[in-house]
Amino acid sequence: MLTNLIHKNRSYRRFVQSAAVSRETLVELVDLARHSPSGANRQPLKFILSASPETNARIFPCLHWAGYLQDWLGPAEGERPAAYIIILGDTEIARDFGVDHGIAAQSIMLGAAERGLGGCMLGAIERDALRAALDIPERYAILLVLALGEPAETVLLEPVGDDGSIRYWRDAAGVHHVPKRALDDVILDG
Repeated sequence: MLTNLIHKNRSYRRFVQSAAVSRETLVELVDLARHSPSGANRQPLKFILSASPETNARIFPCLHWAGYLQDWLGPAEGERPAAYIIILGDTEIARDFGVDHGIAAQSIMLGAAERGLGGCMLGAIERDALRAALDIPERYAILLVLALGEPAETVLLEPVGDDGSIRYWRDAAGVHHVPKRALDDVILDG
């Protein structure tokens, strides 16, 4: 059921790095994105897939993880993603990618959740470093990096507290807490 997938689809930042994700699975996930809506049906997105430890090791240092967790530099060796999908915009097809990459990313992440995988959409990217690390031609705008793998952490949703803070945090046991606004707070009736 879609509702269950949406609730299961969290931003996981720690993974069972040794639990491989096959290239075939990544291709299936991109196929979901390929079938997703695209503004004016331009279909300007391209994808780089990595399920190889060597390529993953070149991608990882180009990413910034969990901005609210100032004392955490990202997953340690052994907890890093087993795979990545890099979403690119082909500037020879379009100059503005609108929300296409967000739609594609959500389709991929829901497909990953359906397969028992977790992931994190990363927009905090050292784009020049990633371009150099993977020799990505200039015609492709680097839009998002999706980190994927078997989750190695628990993520709990909870109501926003009295202080109104939406900052996620980790407790002493390493459980990741994510405050969510109440439904009544996000619906405006006029």
